[in-house]
Amino acid sequence: MKVMLRKNDAGQMLVYVPKKDLEEEVIKQTDGADGKIFTLANGWELEFTNLPEPLNLPLTFEAKRLA
Repeated sequence: MKVMLRKNDAGQMLVYVPKKDLEEEVIKQTDGADGKIFTLANGWELEFTNLPEPLNLPLTFEAKRLA
């Protein structure tokens, strides 16, 4: 699914999912087998492959929902 990553005024990373009209804070970042896994405040886990370092936001990425 396509998602947009950005930072809010407090510096927290946010994920926006347009098809669900959902915007949630990233509460945890871990390294997975294929890339980074972001855990959102609502409990969703999204896996991102090929995220650039450093991450210049806002950007749109393809993500895979794990949970």
